[in-house]
Amino acid sequence: MRRVELALTLAPLSFLDRHADDPAGMLEVRGGPAPKLLVWHHEALTGLFRQDAGLRHPGSRSLNPLLGPKSLLWADGSRHATYRKVLGAPLRGSRLAASRGLIAATIDAAIEELPAGTVFGLPAWTRRLALDIVGRMILGAVDPVLLREVTAWLDRALGSRHRTLAYRFLRGGLPRSGPDLDARLVAAARSAPDGLLAPLLRANGPLGPVPDDELRDQVVSLLFAGHETTASATAWTLYWLTRRPDLHDAVVSELASTTSDGSDPADVPVLQAVISEVLRLHPPVEVAGNRALPEPVDLLGRTLPAGTVITPGIYLSHHRAEYFPDPHTFDPSRFLGRRSTPEGYLPFGGGTRFCLGSRLGQLEIRMIVAALLRRRVLRCVNPGAGVPELRGHAMAPSSRLRLEVVACRD
Repeated sequence: MRRVELALTLAPLSFLDRHADDPAGMLEVRGGPAPKLLVWHHEALTGLFRQDAGLRHPGSRSLNPLLGPKSLLWADGSRHATYRKVLGAPLRGSRLAASRGLIAATIDAAIEELPAGTVFGLPAWTRRLALDIVGRMILGAVDPVLLREVTAWLDRALGSRHRTLAYRFLRGGLPRSGPDLDARLVAAARSAPDGLLAPLLRANGPLGPVPDDELRDQVVSLLFAGHETTASATAWTLYWLTRRPDLHDAVVSELASTTSDGSDPADVPVLQAVISEVLRLHPPVEVAGNRALPEPVDLLGRTLPAGTVITPGIYLSHHRAEYFPDPHTFDPSRFLGRRSTPEGYLPFGGGTRFCLGSRLGQLEIRMIVAALLRRRVLRCVNPGAGVPELRGHAMAPSSRLRLEVVACRD
């Protein structure tokens, strides 16, 4: 393993912070006839995403064993396009708006479990809530015990950076969910007539018969991708609002001026700006999916051979001073009053792999924060724990971070 690859494995965020302003905006992670490059130069990524449909998308060595080889996250060609077409429709527009009732009810139930005086682990609470929401959207009236078992499995695989590395390098990969849990997840998906995967499971579905092993990989991928990153961003948003009284008061005042549940970003522009800055400073994942070149390409003055793997560096782009002056300062004003996306801002990736759940995720964050701030007064118990920890490629606050419910407003 090369020095760069080793540094990215052992201390990724500190290594990335040292290189964000490298003029090249590109770093060779692995050499050889088919090198691997980390790229965060905005123009290079824009060109790469434009060609995305013609590239291959090899999976992550870390997540492949966890999510499975047939995950839609590394499918290519017509099968990937069909998955995106079918799964994307319920996650935007009027069909996404129709999910507001389910989301609101799940949020309200979670807040009810936070009486005055409660001290709770913020990252664990947001993960549990986000998993409940996406679980209901995928599996319908899902057994909560089933979701708790999913949580236990993911925590075993990702809850400790050292344990994750031990699984990857000493035990052949992250642990699978196991045949019993797999069978129950598949059975739940097949029995959910209104679940997200239901159109794919009909006898005349667009992909034909979907076997159980492929269905398992899609259920697990959607549960994982549909809650881990949303939960992390929600936790960071609440953390910063407890640490910045000026922003907290501005958001509370904004909420007091409207009856909106936060689902429409136009109703809560200050809250949306806070969330956008959270997604910049603490992006849901520090890199986007790998791209493999099917033929030689000229990129940033270098000719890259066929087989080269390019990984877009989201964290690096978001911490480049050229794009975001004083990049380590939390400053939501960067996003207030803007009509266009800032150069270098790509929290949800791009190209044909642009995150399908980006609108759902942001809607959930707004609704969770709006409901919680309206109903509870919160205090951060240990602000020193507001430091990032990687769970796979997701960047969550430390699992030690705690909030206290000072008072209830309802």
